[in-house]
Formats: sequence, structure tokens, C-alpha cells
Amino acid sequence: MRLRAPWERFYEKITTPFEAFLKAQTATGIVLAVFTVIALILANSPVSEYYFHFFHSKFGFVFENFKFSMSLHHWINDALMAIFFFLIGLEIKREILIGELSKIKVAILPILAAIGGMVFPALIYYMINKGTPAEIGWGVPMATDIAFAISALVLLGNKVPKSLFTFLVALAIVDDLGAVIVIALFYTSEINFLYLELALMTFFVLVIFNRLGIRAVLPYFIVGTILWAFMLKSGIHATIAGVLAALAIPSIPQRNVKFLSKVINRLLQRFERENNSSHMSDKQISILFKIQKYIDSVIPPAEKLEHILQMPVSLIVIPLFALANAGVVISSESIMSVFSNNVSLGIILGLVVGKVVGIFGVSFVAIKLRVASLPKGSSFSQLFGVAFLGGIGFTMSIFITELAFYGNMEMISQAKMAILLASLFAGLFGFLWLRFVTKKG
Repeated sequence: MRLRAPWERFYEKITTPFEAFLKAQTATGIVLAVFTVIALILANSPVSEYYFHFFHSKFGFVFENFKFSMSLHHWINDALMAIFFFLIGLEIKREILIGELSKIKVAILPILAAIGGMVFPALIYYMINKGTPAEIGWGVPMATDIAFAISALVLLGNKVPKSLFTFLVALAIVDDLGAVIVIALFYTSEINFLYLELALMTFFVLVIFNRLGIRAVLPYFIVGTILWAFMLKSGIHATIAGVLAALAIPSIPQRNVKFLSKVINRLLQRFERENNSSHMSDKQISILFKIQKYIDSVIPPAEKLEHILQMPVSLIVIPLFALANAGVVISSESIMSVFSNNVSLGIILGLVVGKVVGIFGVSFVAIKLRVASLPKGSSFSQLFGVAFLGGIGFTMSIFITELAFYGNMEMISQAKMAILLASLFAGLFGFLWLRFVTKKG
């Protein structure tokens, strides 16, 4: 009997796309927390001046009379984050086509909860800051950070049913879609219609690629980069280009899945017949490449790209975003001012109170009116805890802060401090509630 090496057992383990998604979000949450702490340490250390100066140093490129230059902070927020938004676009598309949002009976509850979780925080913030220059920040407390929220649920293990994972993921996906729409419609500078028209024309080129059945990634990457450049010049935030590009990526496989099993079995039989020695023959290697080609042909490009990008976004893009944006100078004065400042107060109440009222309150009413059903095996108490986890509004909230209060460093600092405190409280309270208070449904 042959003993199997550990890596053989690893390769035999099958992970569903949803499980892979949860693992990627958990990894993102852990790395994001680490880099947030690093950013806070650097911002409050003797090297803080160098830290802030580094991310505001400019670099770019020059070609003949054409010059393109941005600060490192903008390269991260406008360029790298476009990849993050591209991944969000792919996730939204997958959930709508084949995921939980494709089943209306299952989708109705997270959709209603997500809408409530966006509307109530925005209303609370707006009522507190109405008539002041800070009222533009109403979009900041709307967002839920899926990575941190999922990480908290993963840490709870069997304390929560799998249906609540599905509910939270679907809710966060709808929340991300809402954030994208809000950014596109409300956090836009003056629109340059010439570049906007060029961006739309470029997007239609991507759609044509899709309709022509082009499956290679390179053409989409080249035209998508041009789309990003036009969107950057149009006045609409460049990251929206990532979502548009994602919508154009084909989600239909090149070949019919039904024939995959037959073809691969036939090729494997040929592979076995050629097995005459301890080394593979040229024919066997050729057969393996052919099998790989058939497998690649039945995986839609959108699914393939989502799988490829999950880890680079989790381990590179998001950490760099946290390092560049989470650095806030913390002092006793700044902490005390959080509770007396309307910007901070609006964000804290929006994330902690608004999210819970919106997510749990709307869900409770929808379930009682029999418009939707409670997630299988869960209780209202567990749903209440998950609603608090929805108040973790880190990545997207900080991103919207940078857009809403652009150029106003005082408001940006106040908002970031509030986001950090509110997210920390919401995450801890939600985790402790689900861990020690709730019972299984």
C-alpha cells in the first residue's frame, strides 16, 4: 500500500466557488487588519511625516508632449482600486447569473436588507449634517466591508448556520452594487462629455468582443485599460471602468459542458494505453495539454478571472489601499472630538444604528409580512448579530470618504477616525452577540 504525500491529499480536496470566495474574503480580512494596524502605527510614529510624504509623492510617464503624472496615493485609489472594482463587478455578475441573487425567493431578503442597510445610515448621517458642507458625506456610512464581516462569521465556525453566510455574502454584494451606483452618480466632479463618450464607445467595443465570442483575456485588458484612461479624464471616478469592463467579460463557456466528461474519459484511456514506462512519453504530455485545453474551454472567462484575481486583490491591492488610506493621527483630543463632531457622529450612528435598523428592521418586517423567509436554520437573534456585522464599513467607506471630502484633510481625518471606531464596535458587538447570546434557529 502506497502512502500518499500531503500535497496529494491537498489536490484531491474539492473546494466549491462559494467556499473559495469565503476563504479569499477571510484572507483579505486578516491581511487588511494587519496593514491597517501598520498604517496607524506609521501615522503616529516619529516617521509619520515621511509616511504621509511618501504616498503624496508624484510619479508618472512622459511620451513626446504627452505627460501623465499622479501621486502614489492616487495611483493606488484610482488605478489599483479599479482592479478591486473589476473583481466586485465579476462577483456581482456571478451572483446575479448563477449565485444566490439568481433565485428570487432566496435573494429577496438580502436585497431588501441591503437596501435598508444603505438607506437608513444615509438618512441618519444626512439629518445630522443637513445644511452644512459635510452633508455630501451621506454615502460614507452606507457601505459594508464584506472581508471583515465574513471573517467574523468564519471565526464563529458552527455557531452560525451556513445560510447566514449566504445571506451576508448576498447582502454585501448588493451593498457593493449600491456603492458603485452612488459613486458613479453622486461623487463625480465636472463631467467632460467628450471623454465620457469615448469611454462609452470603448465599453461598446468590449461588448462587441463578447458578442463575437472572443475568449482571450489580452484584448479585454488592452481595451479595458483605454476605458480606464478615458473614464479618468471624464470626471466620473476611474474605478467605475473596472465594473463596466467586468460586465463585458463573457460568462458563457466556449464549449458545451455535457461533452467534457466523455472527451476527458476518452483522452484518459489513451493516456493509460501509452503508459509503458516510469516516465511520460511525448504523446502522454500532448494528451495532458489537450485535456487542459478542454477544461479551460468549459470554464467561462469571467469565472476564470475571478478565481485568478481573488488572491492578488486580497494580498496586494487591498493591503496597499489600507496602508495608503488608513493612517490617521490619533490623540486624546481627536478621540474626544469624534463624539462632538457632526461628521464623526453621523458616520458612527449611521454604521452602528442605521445599519442595524436597516438590515434587521427591514428583514424583520419583510419576514413578518411573509414577503421573505428567515434564512434556513437561523433565528431572529442571529439575524440581529449579523446586522451588526453589516456595520463594519471599512474599505468602501474610506474610499467614499476620500471622494466626498476631497481636499479637506480635517473632515477626512474625522471621517476615518469615526469609520475605524464604528467598525471596531460593530464587529466586536456582532461577534460577541453571535458567540455568547444567540441560540441556533
